[in-house]
Amino acid sequence: MKLHRTGIVAGALVALAAVVAQAEDKVKVTPVLTGLLNPSGLVAEAGTTHLLVSDSGAGRILCFHTDGWEYEKVITKFGKDVYGKGPMYDIGPLGLAFMGKKLVVGGGEKVDGEEVVSIFDMPPHGKTITADKATTIGPIKAGAESAKGEGNFFGVAVTKDAIYITANGDDTKGWILKSEIKDGKAGPLKGFIATKSKVSVDAPAGIVIDKKGNLVVGQMGEVNVAGDSLLTIYDTKGELLASPKTGLSDVVGLAYSPKSGKLYAIDFSWADPKNGGLFRIDLSGEGKDATVKTEKLCSLDKPAAMAFANDGALYVAEFGTQAEGSTVRPGRLVKIEGDL
Repeated sequence: MKLHRTGIVAGALVALAAVVAQAEDKVKVTPVLTGLLNPSGLVAEAGTTHLLVSDSGAGRILCFHTDGWEYEKVITKFGKDVYGKGPMYDIGPLGLAFMGKKLVVGGGEKVDGEEVVSIFDMPPHGKTITADKATTIGPIKAGAESAKGEGNFFGVAVTKDAIYITANGDDTKGWILKSEIKDGKAGPLKGFIATKSKVSVDAPAGIVIDKKGNLVVGQMGEVNVAGDSLLTIYDTKGELLASPKTGLSDVVGLAYSPKSGKLYAIDFSWADPKNGGLFRIDLSGEGKDATVKTEKLCSLDKPAAMAFANDGALYVAEFGTQAEGSTVRPGRLVKIEGDL
């Protein structure tokens, strides 16, 4: 099934007018794919025009073609779980990243203690595979490491040596998990950084690797508390380098611009969605003296994932807000262009 540019022109024009007005002309926001259900992961495939989209609530992963505004189903038949507390959302596959040519998918469809990370060989263009074709790592079961076991593997980042996963299970730990890569294969999934014990704020969400190889993590905070998110930085030994306050509510995604090198964040803003959006993050100072300045570039409707694609544009996946009485899935993918 494909969605062509001509199939969404009218809807895109209406949505664009509303979003750009809120953005105060700092960036241009164009909806490019609609009808998604709680999309929660994005990653560009190197050397292609492909952008992989985790259509989480629909239990599938899509490949969006940035050059033609069409998509195809790549992996289907993931299971489903429910996340949240007022509101609650159907979720399945979550964070996405590539390990070489293999696709790494953070699981969200199982209960805590049973969740796994799935690793797929990408199918040939135009072909679809099912979720049971994965090699898996995990789970982190209930025990000394995690009181109830780990689940909701929201953020995924990959280096040449390891896979890093942000997890939402034992709230007293706030784990970042790690799988070491040897000879192109992912090793056992283990607890790596108990972030809650280091910064006294719940749970890691967005994660990205900076140019020094450090882990840069959005420490989301409590979903019912505004303004409590941190920007945390760890080295590859797990040592905390900095943890400045951001003033944002729920930093669920981070990305560095390949053009400018600047850091961008999306704020889901669970408690007050009208405050959600895309922000530029300027970090100054080091260690305990590190501070963050944020600039809002545009409002977004419950943004959950972000990635710079190979066309140079930034793409963001939004949960969206379902109109009362509507059966139309409100999630969408938007293209953001400007001085990024």
